[in-house]
Amino acid sequence: MNSNDAARRLSVSEETVLEACGDPDLPEMGVIEQLWETDPIPPERTGKRAARAVESLSFEDVPDGGEVALGVGSRGIANLPAIVAGVVDAVSDAGYEPFVFPAMGSHGGATGEGQREMLNELGVSESTIGCEIRSSMRVVEVGRTPDRDVPVFADANATGADAIVPINRVKPHTDFDGTVESGLSKMIVIGMGKQRGAQIAHQWAIDWSFRRMIPEIAEQLLESLPIVGGVAIVEDQQDETAHVEGVPPSGFLDREEELLELAHETMPTLPFDELDVVVFDRQGKDISGQGMDTNVIGRRPFAINEPEPDSPDIKRIYTRGLTETTHGNAMGVGSADVIHRDVVGELDAPTTLINAITASTIRGVKLPPVVETDRAGLAAALSTIGVVEPDTVRVLRAADTMHLRRLYASTALVEEARERDDLRVVEEPAPIEFEGGRFAAPSPHE
Repeated sequence: MNSNDAARRLSVSEETVLEACGDPDLPEMGVIEQLWETDPIPPERTGKRAARAVESLSFEDVPDGGEVALGVGSRGIANLPAIVAGVVDAVSDAGYEPFVFPAMGSHGGATGEGQREMLNELGVSESTIGCEIRSSMRVVEVGRTPDRDVPVFADANATGADAIVPINRVKPHTDFDGTVESGLSKMIVIGMGKQRGAQIAHQWAIDWSFRRMIPEIAEQLLESLPIVGGVAIVEDQQDETAHVEGVPPSGFLDREEELLELAHETMPTLPFDELDVVVFDRQGKDISGQGMDTNVIGRRPFAINEPEPDSPDIKRIYTRGLTETTHGNAMGVGSADVIHRDVVGELDAPTTLINAITASTIRGVKLPPVVETDRAGLAAALSTIGVVEPDTVRVLRAADTMHLRRLYASTALVEEARERDDLRVVEEPAPIEFEGGRFAAPSPHE
């Protein structure tokens, strides 16, 4: 049975859902916009900023003409090809031989070719960055942790180089809170460890916790491997490049902590703390490691021994589809309460399960109820939150958890937006239109 057959068999028809729900009245929806003050680096300058970041690092122990391994991950980082190309140019101009290796754990179906394809989907190919890409799942054990005797693995291509430079965005993690979360340290511990290293790290994190494990293993890797520094990126609320910096090995923990504070200040969030229903047009690994950023939705149901964020409080989440770049990886789909059958039709079960096993979060890929249409999905969500009225119910529709500047909002939220300086009403509320049961209005990000 293929995914389309599964989608048809699992989905509940609109007629059945509306009959069960009593065909509830739906709220009118307008468009609101978050007003953010941002000062991004112009895209055409990001490459030069990345090159300057590399120039701030010390290569004094690297032999002339030595190989420099550049770690690149699978997240949807803005201007990633230009940033990587800038790093390649700087390394080449300094007299070294750069190559890129995927530092993305088990992503891409845990195959070398799959990870190469993921980089290509992100615009990182040998032709766009100007150097070789060496993609393999081979790893070598580079040591064991002193207290727990946990083996530490790293990409075989990277460990064979004369120098290593990871390139990554610093941002809040979806599964835990700590002084160091997503960034350079996590990339060398999880991403550079490939499937084997990532799985071991996630298994031990159940008792050890990421907040303690990542700094300890990162320090060991920095001592054992020729990591000359990293290129750290921070993005603003509109997911544009706001800051690029070269971080020496001595700053991987302390400087990352400071950059994480900056990332917290500039990350996009939903503009309301109390919401009845939120509709996301898509989720995917390029949006967040958990498909939907847990810091945005206020749900962390699959993290072990970690508290959920304080806000927002969302009663129901309805997810409509997967991003193309996620290649069927539906990690985190269990955070939704209802999903459209397109999610199941686009889902690649092996890729999703491999990621879930590696991350020790198989509950995260449990399928919520599947509906045939958007009308059915919205009706099911609204009918299971208690007694609500169309004029007072609090409903948002967003493209995904990364793109939150422009949102569809129900009447109650539009009226609230009029009274706030950080929000602007773009379109007045109007009845929701459907075409064949699907929302007629495009994604708010388009």
